Amino acid sequence: MTRLTARALIAVVFWPCLFFFWFLGPFVLFLLSTTSSEVCPLLETRAQFLAAANGTLPMLVVQNLIYAVPVVCLVLWNRLSPEPARARHVATCIKLFAVAVVIGAVWEYGSSLTCDGYGQPFFSPAWQMTSYLPIFSLLINIPLYVLVFSLGRAYSTRDDITEDGVVHSSRDNA
Repeated sequence: MTRLTARALIAVVFWPCLFFFWFLGPFVLFLLSTTSSEVCPLLETRAQFLAAANGTLPMLVVQNLIYAVPVVCLVLWNRLSPEPARARHVATCIKLFAVAVVIGAVWEYGSSLTCDGYGQPFFSPAWQMTSYLPIFSLLINIPLYVLVFSLGRAYSTRDDITEDGVVHSSRDNA
């Protein structure tokens, strides 16, 4: 299998995952990974709130594994055609992604734990502060999205075609 074919296969996974999981997925996955607003008023004890919040943990893990697919594609692309400048950008993506995962997980777990205010008497006010984490999440995710998109575009663009449209097949068989 040539490098070009492998890069094309990774692109087939990368672009749909980036669009559906990163741009559309947060709306759906956030609703699935937090305790529903119908359940919250029914919870009466600290143990019930903890059980409801802990019940969201498997969905948080699945959500973060799904979100990792575009970053894994970048790592695979970097393995196929390593370039030091791009490798540094991929490393930056991995770091930003790790920070975004932690902030997102704490925010969603905290949202489930306090259930939009219903759990206030049971838990520390620090958990209520998680409602401000989306601001920090945006500050991390916007540069992450831009960097991942630009790296994806650079990696999935054929580098064996010059600006005048001539294909150099000698590069393709590496």
